[in-house]
Amino acid sequence: MPHPKQPMSVNRRTLLGLVGGSIAAPFLAPQVARAQEAWPARSVRYVNGFPAGGATDSLSRILCQKMSELSGQSFVVENRAGAGGALGADAVAKSPPDGYTIGLGGIASNVLAIGSYAKLPYDPVRDFTFISGMWQLPNILVGKKDLFSSDLKELLAAFKKEPRKYTYASAGFGTTLHLSGEMMKSMAGVDVVHIPYKGAAPAMNDLLGGQVDMLFDNLPGSLPSVRAGLVRPIAVTSRTRIPELPDVPAMAELLPGYAMTSWTALIGPAGMKADLVAQINALTARALADPQVKTRYNDLGASTWPTSPAEIAAFRDSEQARLLPIMQAAGIKPE
Repeated sequence: MPHPKQPMSVNRRTLLGLVGGSIAAPFLAPQVARAQEAWPARSVRYVNGFPAGGATDSLSRILCQKMSELSGQSFVVENRAGAGGALGADAVAKSPPDGYTIGLGGIASNVLAIGSYAKLPYDPVRDFTFISGMWQLPNILVGKKDLFSSDLKELLAAFKKEPRKYTYASAGFGTTLHLSGEMMKSMAGVDVVHIPYKGAAPAMNDLLGGQVDMLFDNLPGSLPSVRAGLVRPIAVTSRTRIPELPDVPAMAELLPGYAMTSWTALIGPAGMKADLVAQINALTARALADPQVKTRYNDLGASTWPTSPAEIAAFRDSEQARLLPIMQAAGIKPE
């Protein structure tokens, strides 16, 4: 026969548990609500490490506009130009991992910067969460309107005959545009002077003004000037010719094995929670799948490139393994 106090003891423990739970519930509820809060609940800051007016700016704004439409929250593009995208990447790395500061990463700031800068303010791998791919696009070599020729074979012969007479501009030291030029120099055995700028837009301005002979640019940045006849298209850096400019040769036609395609990644600071990353990745994929976004990207010479977080992280690793030896062979050393 059970002790007469046993039921009372059980009931008291049960009652105390219920009372304790009812007291704690008002305090726990807001925490549970915050943990389950859908992202984004407010404006999102998108940091682009390149200046306004260039290819990355145009493509970023197209994507952010669509993400704003789909989410009902503003995605505000903030341009922090300098050091081949490193300044912008550093701003992302040092932000809270709450999903409200994300930005543009990729080949420049998360791969090429390793071989270009002896001291970076961030670790290109450990300080970031890789969320998704965004776009891929080839680069293009264009010349000033009065350049003596736009024939790649003839130009390479002239570069070899008169070393350091000619100049090419890029959007900055250590960018894919810089590396495109250094790969050309190394593979063709020529010496052309590199003039780095803080972004493609000011470099294009000086090309149009005749201050430099040529420019390696992202395709979207130069297409309007090519179509308007303001610059002379010389070659694209993809493995084959592209539909937008079928008469312009690929660099690989004269330099077998030459290939340099720019790619970008949507990044956030390290330490972002997996469920938050999944939400951002899903919204990015929806935006990149939109027919209008695809058309606008194609018009600029770019292709949308949604990936999973694991895929973009693995791709970054493979690009580092491929490109750092090329940089070293081209004489690009961390400075």
